[in-house]
Amino acid sequence: MISATADFVTDRFKAPDCYNPLPNFHRTGCRAGYSFLMDSNPHILVVDDDREIRDLLAKFLGQHGHRVTTAGGGVEMHKALEDWSINLIVLDLMLPGEDGLSLCRNLRAESDIPVIMLTAMGEEVDRIVGLEMGADDYIAKPFNPRELLARIKSVLRRARTLPARRSAAEDTVVRFKGWSLDIDKRELLSPDGVLVPLSGGEFDLLVAFTTHPGRVLSRDQLLDLARGREAQPFDRSIDIQVSRLRRKIEESPKEPKLIKTVRSGGYMFTPEVENPGGSEP
Repeated sequence: MISATADFVTDRFKAPDCYNPLPNFHRTGCRAGYSFLMDSNPHILVVDDDREIRDLLAKFLGQHGHRVTTAGGGVEMHKALEDWSINLIVLDLMLPGEDGLSLCRNLRAESDIPVIMLTAMGEEVDRIVGLEMGADDYIAKPFNPRELLARIKSVLRRARTLPARRSAAEDTVVRFKGWSLDIDKRELLSPDGVLVPLSGGEFDLLVAFTTHPGRVLSRDQLLDLARGREAQPFDRSIDIQVSRLRRKIEESPKEPKLIKTVRSGGYMFTPEVENPGGSEP
């Protein structure tokens, strides 16, 4: 039997006896990429302070082809957004510390990631306030998980048709160590002004590195941030892409200084980056 905590979710939504609860940031299902164009398995972030609800949703959504990361509050939510490319957030309204409305408002000020508000309060005023804060949809507890799944699919379909938000003053050129990476044109210029051709995978990988300079990124994170992954694991493929990219941007690929290998950790992009990710003016 599911405890009273999980009664927010209908009786049709139960974890099997053998199911082990997922810890925060545990990813389940097919861990593929984040781009709508490249990935058929969207990455969902579930933010709820109720551990049991997080685990149940992670299990259910994972069984239906989604990759899922969970967070118990705002701090963990921001960490997940830094570490992964998230396609949609299921955000509980009633959270300890910074509540869901505040998180949604701040998130909407800097991001277009779709948000579905999840709360035990079904009052009309709560739905209106949530939508005014920038939520894309709203579902009240108790709920049928299949309805949440349908709403997720609907919101993602709408999101695919919307152009990425970009301010008029936004610079889409990322610069590091004399190199210039034009995000919009998908072009890389060397310090000498020579156009360096990049494959799609190399470009996506370089964008991932320049968006997270000075941070150790695991192979899983790079696959998620850059190219994405299919259902079968192929961790070492990222090493091949890194090797190819090093040959194009390093003075000495065998003694790399820009893309460092971190033992048992992954890789780190070491140079200082101007306008990381092409997202700042």
